[in-house]
Amino acid sequence: MSANSRLTVAAHALTWIGLYQRRGHEVATSEQIATSVNTNPVVIRRLLATLSKAGLTESRRGAGAGWMLTQDLAAITLLDVYQAIEPGPIFALHRSTPDPECVVGHGIGPAMTAVYDDVEAALHRELARTTLEDVLRDVLKAA
Repeated sequence: MSANSRLTVAAHALTWIGLYQRRGHEVATSEQIATSVNTNPVVIRRLLATLSKAGLTESRRGAGAGWMLTQDLAAITLLDVYQAIEPGPIFALHRSTPDPECVVGHGIGPAMTAVYDDVEAALHRELARTTLEDVLRDVLKAA
C-alpha cells in the first residue's frame, strides 16, 4: 500500500504559485509548476482544477493564460487544501457487512469508527494550525 501524496503536491503547487506571485508575476503556468513538482503538467492542471472548485485557485485562459491564488497564502490552511482534494473520510469500514453472528464481526464497526473519528478530528486540528504562509516560511528557511 502506498502513501497518498496529493496533499503534499497540492501544498507544493499552491505555495509555489504564491511565491511566484509575490515575485511580481500575475499567473503561473501548469508547466512551470510541474517543473518544480517534477511531474506532468496534466497532473498539475487536474489538481488545480479541483482546487479551483474549492475556491482556492482560478485560471486565466487565452493570452497570458495560467493559474493564480484566490487568497493570500496566510489565509489558506492545510486543512482547506486537504478538504478540497480529499473530501471523504480517511478510513473506511468493510465493503461488505461482517458476520453479525461473530462477536468480532458484530463489534468491529463501532470500535473502529470511534478510533477513526478521533484520528480524523486530530488530523483536522493539526492541518488547521498550519497555513501555506507557514509552509513557505519553512521552505525558505530550508533553502
